[in-house]
Amino acid sequence: MSAAATLSEADLCSAFIKAVTEPRRVIGAKWVAYPETAGFDILLVRADGFQIGVEAKLVLNARVVAQVLPYREGWCSGSKAGPDCRAVLVPFGKCNDDLVRICAALGVTVIRLHVEAPKGGGTWGHPFNPYLPDEQTKLAADDWHPWAPPERCPVPEYVPDVQAGASAPVKLSEWKVKAIRLSVMLEERPVTRADFKALQLSPTNWLCPHGWLARGEGGGWVRCDRTPDFERQHPTNYAQIRADRARWMPAASAPRQVQVAML
Repeated sequence: MSAAATLSEADLCSAFIKAVTEPRRVIGAKWVAYPETAGFDILLVRADGFQIGVEAKLVLNARVVAQVLPYREGWCSGSKAGPDCRAVLVPFGKCNDDLVRICAALGVTVIRLHVEAPKGGGTWGHPFNPYLPDEQTKLAADDWHPWAPPERCPVPEYVPDVQAGASAPVKLSEWKVKAIRLSVMLEERPVTRADFKALQLSPTNWLCPHGWLARGEGGGWVRCDRTPDFERQHPTNYAQIRADRARWMPAASAPRQVQVAML
């Protein structure tokens, strides 16, 4: 059975990210691949901030083209953030030439990735084409179509430790980063409402009756059996955020004691 026969979209994304970020394969500018970011399977970000939004499919079809395009209101109004270029990623040989031409007319690049070794053995000189655009040499400029978004997609502080192209993937959202920071704080001490305010994190789900935290004996809130395990969801990002706590952790404030009126 060939490699293509057992390939999944997650496998396709993994192979592409490896090809894009592997030092010996990189041509020109350096890229960072953010899995499951800004609504794309992969958001590629060049050293100068240039972005490519990528959607992956095992065959080039209308569905993946629709996925990579913005909704009509975003397309016409120009009010939404987006990448500089949009692309679909498919295995080499899984393209319909007519649909490739339609993609070019829509401003979408079709990236073809070799998923099988050459018949004569060895490896491909470059595992995918076209090459990614380079800010200095304008490499493969004819293959890429500028979208000129009013603003670029927000880029997370940490590269998400999630699988690109997986069905129903766990995402590292801005809210999740704040929640992980709170979880790291709970490793050291009870948290207060001031901590939620400092992190710009809504306390509703955490502090409501039967919420994710319990009242501490000395005041403040502590972990309980309802507290989500964010470390299991994002082990790499959790460790990065924990190691970075000197930069973001707010100063501890004294928990407010509950006053009991004497009758």
